[in-house]
Amino acid sequence: MLPAAEAERLIFTLVSPIEAVETLTLTTPAEAAASLGRVLAQSVTSDLDFPHWDNSAMDGYAVRAEDVRSVPAQLSVVEEIPAGRSPQKTIEKGQAARILTGAMLPKGADTVIMQEETERDGDQVTILTVAKPGAFVRPQGSFTPAGAQILDQGAAIAPPEVALLAAAQQTKLSVYRRPRIAILSTGSELAKIDQPLPPGQIVDSNQYALAALVAKTGAVPLPMGIVQDDPASVKAAIAAALSQADMVLSTGGVSVGAYDYVDRVLAELGATLHIRSVAVKPGKPLTVATVGTQLYFGLPGNPASAMVGFWRFVEPAIAKLSGRKGPWAPEFVMAKAATELTAGGRRETYLWGQLSTDEFGYCFDRAAGGHSSGNMVNLVNTSGLGIVPQGQTKIEAGAPVRVLKIR
Repeated sequence: MLPAAEAERLIFTLVSPIEAVETLTLTTPAEAAASLGRVLAQSVTSDLDFPHWDNSAMDGYAVRAEDVRSVPAQLSVVEEIPAGRSPQKTIEKGQAARILTGAMLPKGADTVIMQEETERDGDQVTILTVAKPGAFVRPQGSFTPAGAQILDQGAAIAPPEVALLAAAQQTKLSVYRRPRIAILSTGSELAKIDQPLPPGQIVDSNQYALAALVAKTGAVPLPMGIVQDDPASVKAAIAAALSQADMVLSTGGVSVGAYDYVDRVLAELGATLHIRSVAVKPGKPLTVATVGTQLYFGLPGNPASAMVGFWRFVEPAIAKLSGRKGPWAPEFVMAKAATELTAGGRRETYLWGQLSTDEFGYCFDRAAGGHSSGNMVNLVNTSGLGIVPQGQTKIEAGAPVRVLKIR
């Protein structure tokens, strides 16, 4: 059994990012929404200064600081400048312009006095505070100058990136093709969601869970259905999956039972098996193999084991495969255990629950009920996996616990 951290390092050495590139159009809000999660294949450079011109950060008056070295100072208001209108006058000695937030600073002015520090009387304004040169002015190019790189290759597009791309008038984006992830479930005991359940059969919930988890990463799930427990069917299904996908996920058939055929079939297909099990609970049986440049994950069939294995090992691998800029590893945080956490000690144990924050930091509350690898009922609302380290059997309530954040 490989320790989890060692398995993670090995997996990252096996993943090669996708090189295929597509062009996205970003001219409408709908197209912008469709771009979420896509990964930039090229860095983005802006042709514009940000801000585009000197502008006001406040409603107030644009003045020459040298005219307001002592107060009160009375100035003549020569213009009003709302946002979106170009100033028409240059501010001369003894003059000011009424200016609104975001409006372009007029020539001659170098400072904005906020309106709360003024008294207006007709076309005269009295300034009640000494001017600090440059106050409340956002200089042209102070956020970033024209010609500067505003987004890196490998950046995943999220709403802030959409806003910046739109502001920079970037209407064409070069992005990596989304990874295609094939998903298949092995097990003659599995039934489809709309079938009656005879005694001894269960619904193939893993197909649905993994498709949702894959979609959440931004990759494209390719559900390939249920595979019966016989070597020929398993071999045909895996070969078909490899022919269509960049990565293959299967559940079941990776332990040491009489009907566990996945590892044998992979070897027959010319795969190199790198990992057979990990020192993790739940989820000890884990097959990681390569067939050429394609990565294959054989996850356990128990629902909790499959999802924990996905969060711990598969999701980071998909992040690297998609071309995202690292780090790709899961995010771990330290939290206070709300209740006592117990484990057997032989393996690194992951207990699912809710990660929250209070005024002191993170808090982890273990989900109530049994933490059997077959229990998916209390997996609902999981936002973190509390970790009891290998060799340790207990974490006291109130003690620090390392938690894997669910993205």
